[in-house]
Amino acid sequence: MVTVLEVRTTEVSPALYRIPEAVRALGLSRSVVYDLIRTGRLRTVKEGRTRLVPAAAISEYVALLEREAGVAR
Repeated sequence: MVTVLEVRTTEVSPALYRIPEAVRALGLSRSVVYDLIRTGRLRTVKEGRTRLVPAAAISEYVALLEREAGVAR
């Protein structure tokens, strides 16, 4: 009898996104993401000289959009 060893890979979501990754995650253009950062609608942190977007900040921004859409209705 032949047995097959099943290897499971667990995908781990990053806690911090570089700007190009945040652009892809949000589905927005690079310039729009930088505008969101500049206006304070998208929170970022710095590690050394690198600007990073916390995963929680992306979720917070999406929740903000949902709240704003609910108010507009």
